[in-house]
Amino acid sequence: MKKRLPPLNWIRAFEASARHLSFTHAAHELNLTQAAVSQQVKGLESQVGCLLFRRLPRGLELTDAGAAYLPAVHDSVERLTVATEEIFGHGRASLLTIKVNMVFFTKWLAPRLKTFRKLHPTINLRLTGNIWVNEVERENKLDCDLEIRYGKGQWQGMQSDRLTWDELFPVCSPEYLAEHPITEQSFDLSQHTLLHVMGYEEGWGHWLSKAGYKDMRSNQGFHMDTLVTALELAVLGQGIALGRTSLVRDLIDSGKLVTPFETKVATDEAFHLVYPNSHVEHRDVETFRQWLLSEVSATAI
Repeated sequence: MKKRLPPLNWIRAFEASARHLSFTHAAHELNLTQAAVSQQVKGLESQVGCLLFRRLPRGLELTDAGAAYLPAVHDSVERLTVATEEIFGHGRASLLTIKVNMVFFTKWLAPRLKTFRKLHPTINLRLTGNIWVNEVERENKLDCDLEIRYGKGQWQGMQSDRLTWDELFPVCSPEYLAEHPITEQSFDLSQHTLLHVMGYEEGWGHWLSKAGYKDMRSNQGFHMDTLVTALELAVLGQGIALGRTSLVRDLIDSGKLVTPFETKVATDEAFHLVYPNSHVEHRDVETFRQWLLSEVSATAI
């Protein structure tokens, strides 16, 4: 039969008494009476079936069983204290929580956060991904202070600031292009691996239609749930991805990706900074928003 875990207050009374070797000092730390701490330790001793302290005229002394038990108890109390503070403490309340599309974070936002930190060293950020956020569940509410989403900028109950004005165009590695020569006049999809990203309305079918390849079937290739993955495969020479200006500029400038087509299509979809229509509670929301918009303006994305 599984042995029942003692009540947490008994364990806490034992741990404090063992550190101080005094019920009186433990009671002061725990904001209890000396009698209450003594009774809780007695309850623990009764449940585990042995004495944990020797009661001396001037204080306490751990028994062998108490000394053996203390390290595990002390470690557990410390871990629980740290976890409670991290999850529910005052420090967490001061964090500015931002959910962000992961490709925008890795390719655009992350390199610029050092600038924000330098300008606002007292503002601490909590950054989480939003890849699995359900569109139905997210309507009319945010479980964060701000969110960077991809879409057309219309979410019920939300305001949004558009962050990108992208063009859409195919990209691949120089090695892939050398191995699979491409010209706009002789483009045969059957000879290429297309890298698709789920959840984008303006995907391969959209670009092919706008570029004059309406009769081509575009569903072959790899299908992924993030553009980060598609771009990584493109860099590794494993296919052709659809690049968006704000996300592939550095990869093109560095020579990791090239653009085999001249045709570029302006996107209606974009990255947006999203926040509720209602009053914003966190005092640092506007500071981050203004900084982000100034970065957007400076880089003309």
